[in-house]
Amino acid sequence: MKNRRLFWRIVDTIEASIASGEYPVGSRLPPERELAEKFDVSRPTIREAIIALEVREKVEVKTGSGVYVVNHQSQTVTASKVNAFELTQARALVEGEIAALAAKTITREELEKLHGTLVMMKDMQNVEEADELFHQIIAYSTRNGALINLFENMWSLRSSSNEIIEDYNIVCSTDNNKTLAEHTSIYQALSAHDAAEARLAMHRHFNRLINVLFDKLEQQALEEVRRKNSANRDLYSIENLVKIKG
Repeated sequence: MKNRRLFWRIVDTIEASIASGEYPVGSRLPPERELAEKFDVSRPTIREAIIALEVREKVEVKTGSGVYVVNHQSQTVTASKVNAFELTQARALVEGEIAALAAKTITREELEKLHGTLVMMKDMQNVEEADELFHQIIAYSTRNGALINLFENMWSLRSSSNEIIEDYNIVCSTDNNKTLAEHTSIYQALSAHDAAEARLAMHRHFNRLINVLFDKLEQQALEEVRRKNSANRDLYSIENLVKIKG
């Protein structure tokens, strides 16, 4: 994301250094001053990055000692553990191709049903149901059993964990008008039987959803930063130690 905060780029760089072994488990990160010079940023920005890394369980801050890389759980991907980012990326790739194929196979009757879901969304009638039905009609219009199975399996993953359910609830409730506009663009491309535009419209739709997820993650991390800063402020406040007379 072009508008990601500076400290997130620092987080990504340090995480990559940890993954590459530059900072192995148990090692101490360079002092705050050195990191600030290395990344050419202020020390408060480095503090924000460290807190974000701590929230992600990549490092542990030991007061008076430093910041240490900790052993985190294996990142091996399993069929039973999928997050909202992975699911949305997979849906974008698969449903983009589904839309491209559907542009060549969809019937007039199916287009009419698809338009009906747009009306439901515009009238705010069962928006979630209309969203699922919209994507389902497109998938089934391909008449390709393998793609239909992929679609059904990915859709079922939406309810596979509380984390994904919560993430998608936030995404779906963010801006119904944008979702409607994106669905309309997909519908128009399918109506024109334009495979390339249908694929592109579907990709644009999912790209926005991924950006919304990133915004949510960033907001949560910033809230955690504020919470920890507030706690530290109270801990080290002179006013809490002595009564300051005005």
